[in-house]
Amino acid sequence: MTVPAVADVAPRPALFLTSDRLNSLTGLDITLASETLQYTGSFKFRGAFNTAAQTSASHLIGISSGNFGQALAFACKVHGKRCTIVMPETSSTAKVDAVRAYGARVELVDTRTTPRVVRQAELLAEFPGAVGVYPSDGEPMLSGNESLGAEILTREPVFDAVIAPIGGGGVVVGLIRASWRLQSTTEIWAAEPTAANDVAQSFRNGRLTKLAAESASIADGVRGLGLSEANWSVVRDGCRDVIEVEESRIVEATRLLFSLANLKAEPTGALALAAAMTQPQPFVGKRVCCVVTGGNVDPELYASILAPADR
Repeated sequence: MTVPAVADVAPRPALFLTSDRLNSLTGLDITLASETLQYTGSFKFRGAFNTAAQTSASHLIGISSGNFGQALAFACKVHGKRCTIVMPETSSTAKVDAVRAYGARVELVDTRTTPRVVRQAELLAEFPGAVGVYPSDGEPMLSGNESLGAEILTREPVFDAVIAPIGGGGVVVGLIRASWRLQSTTEIWAAEPTAANDVAQSFRNGRLTKLAAESASIADGVRGLGLSEANWSVVRDGCRDVIEVEESRIVEATRLLFSLANLKAEPTGALALAAAMTQPQPFVGKRVCCVVTGGNVDPELYASILAPADR
């Protein structure tokens, strides 16, 4: 792979698009903010690029379900740094292959017995001088995500609400931070699989709640155990609410993005639309932005999602 010069690489702006057919079906005024054409296919490149640029260490060790791994691997390649990514054995084959193609070493772990952070800590002890990187935490990471929030919240006419997927909280925290900085009145909503509903549980409990084990949701980008304390404090104070989404609705939304908006999205990227379809009442008569966070998905899985239900 040819390595581009740092000066030639910068996060791309989000793609904004609407679909009359999708809006007619949902009865809502939805604009999609897609990061599927971002470098490495997801919003994760924004924070990863910042992190690789601003971290002095020559070896970065990250944890990922796939999208962040690809983003950090490419960012490290651009900045001439070594990269290791710890990923679950259940990660998408396409994502594992892509991380390796960008030049990173992949460490696969059985998350039922070894949490990714445990293996990451072992590797950090093995490689003195290496720095641990987390997909949704750290100032360089969050300021990168905040750039997406600024693009969305300064778009005219202003959106009444923005819905984004939530796993580790990176994209939602970026939106909230941008909202606070811009003094925006746009509501920020989070979308989460019912099968991985740690944030929804946290809202109900009034305190940070984490899952006992990673879920098997088709939305593999949000399978983590929960938010960090720092991200939870931002989400608690700045997020309007969390909408839980069933697996069948995630599949339906992924299919509709393809058939009605001509957009290839991974299931995690379809969560915001799925949330709007699950709970449309708060968004009726409002201008709504659904953030499509990424488009990296195994061809076999995507084909099964697009196939007619009666096939």
